[in-house]
Amino acid sequence: MRFIRTTAEKCWLVVVLVLLWWFTSAGSENVFFPPLATILETLWRDLANGLLIGYLGFSLGNLLLGLTFAIVIGVALGLLIGEIRWLREALDPFVNFARSVPQAALVPLIVGTFGLGPGPKIYTIAFACVFPILLNTIDGVRGIEPTIRRFGKVYRIPPARYFRRVVLPGALPQIFAGIRVALPIGITVMVVSELFAANRGVGFYILNSSSTFQMAQTWAGAVLVGIIGYAITLIFSRIERIPLRWYFTSGAMAK
Repeated sequence: MRFIRTTAEKCWLVVVLVLLWWFTSAGSENVFFPPLATILETLWRDLANGLLIGYLGFSLGNLLLGLTFAIVIGVALGLLIGEIRWLREALDPFVNFARSVPQAALVPLIVGTFGLGPGPKIYTIAFACVFPILLNTIDGVRGIEPTIRRFGKVYRIPPARYFRRVVLPGALPQIFAGIRVALPIGITVMVVSELFAANRGVGFYILNSSSTFQMAQTWAGAVLVGIIGYAITLIFSRIERIPLRWYFTSGAMAK
C-alpha cells in the first residue's frame, strides 16, 4: 500500500502532462506538432525494427566512455587540487576559464581536429562532464573536518593511504553529486555531438528526420532522449546509495 502511494505521489504530474499532451495534440494537422499517438507509434516502430536500438547503443557507448574519462580525470585532479593549496590557487584561473567555454561551440572544432568516428564525440562528452565532477570533488575535499586532517598528520599516515582512507571517503558525497550534475550535461552533449558529421546515433536520427520533414521521427527521437535521461538518472540514484549508505542514513539525509 505504501509503495502504491509513493509511486502515485511521484508519477501523478507526469501522467497528467502526458494525458494533456495526448488530448491537445489529438487530430492535429500541424506538420510540426503531430499527435502524440503518431509520435509513440513511430517510436515503437523504429525501436521494433532495430533502427533506434542500434543508434541508441552507439550513443550510450560514447556517453559511457566519455563519462568514465571525466570521472577518472575529475576525481583524480579534484583530490589533488582540493588538498594542495598552492596547486588550487595556480589552477583556479584556468579551471574557471575552461568551464566557462560553451561545450556545444567546441563540437565542430573537435570534430574538425580529430575527424569522424566516436573519438571526437567521446572527447567532447568527457570535456563537458569533467568540470562538474572536478569542482564538486574540490569542494568535497575542502569540506573535510580539520580535526580529521590533523589526525592524519599526527599519526603520519602515508600519503597514498591518507588519500584512499581519509580524503576520498570524505569527499565521496560531493563526488557523486558532481556525477549526478554531469549526467544530463553528458546526455545533451551526446546528442549535440551527433548533429555534426555523424552517420549514426540518436542525434543523427533527430537531425536526419528533421531535415527531411519527418517530424514524428524528430519528436520520437527527442522523447526517447528524455526517457533515457530520466532512466539513467533514476538508476544512478539507486546505485549511489550503495557506497553512500552511511551518508543517506545519517544526519539530515535520513529525514
